[in-house]
Amino acid sequence: MSAVSSMIMGEKMPQRVLCHECGYVLYEGEELKPPDEILQRYDGKCPGCGRKLAFLPLNVEVEPVNRSGLKSGKL
Repeated sequence: MSAVSSMIMGEKMPQRVLCHECGYVLYEGEELKPPDEILQRYDGKCPGCGRKLAFLPLNVEVEPVNRSGLKSGKL
């Protein structure tokens, strides 16, 4: 079973959800979405590698941004 990785990014793209197995971008957008809503869109399987997706995120990364909206570095 493959889990999803979720990244909370900057003002222009606050969330990116990837398949942990193949890196396929399952969701990328300004609106924060819960993992179950994203998995439902793909019937629980990654369209990139076909693996079953887990309900809970495996990894969450949060990157700070400065006032101009540019990444200031990884935590």
